[in-house]
Amino acid sequence: MKKLVLLTMMLFAFVGFAVAQQKAEIKFDKVTHNFGRFSEKNPVQECTFTFTNVGQAPLVINQAMATCGCTVPSYPKTPIKPGEKGEIKVTYNGKDKFPGHFKKTITIYTNGTTEITRIYVEGIMEEAK
Repeated sequence: MKKLVLLTMMLFAFVGFAVAQQKAEIKFDKVTHNFGRFSEKNPVQECTFTFTNVGQAPLVINQAMATCGCTVPSYPKTPIKPGEKGEIKVTYNGKDKFPGHFKKTITIYTNGTTEITRIYVEGIMEEAK
């Protein structure tokens, strides 16, 4: 009887451990977008980063933060099921910024095995002539 109880407890512990190991995981198609050269007359640039949940559990993006207010990320607020894709849209606004090269970082916080992921936008804003 003791062996049966012990065996049952070990089985429940193993199943609980196995279920706890199932986590979400975010994988981006690309982590850098280059806007190239654009004029100061057209300072607003947009791009989309596509990702897939390659994990075994629903992926939740808790937050997406840019390094400054000129870069604004927009991300899905609902969980992404395993195997499904999602998008993060990034808008860069160079109005009232100095012309030249820029590189901005967007930090993504998730419930995945890799909790923090960074994506980047860069480009060269040329002076209006």
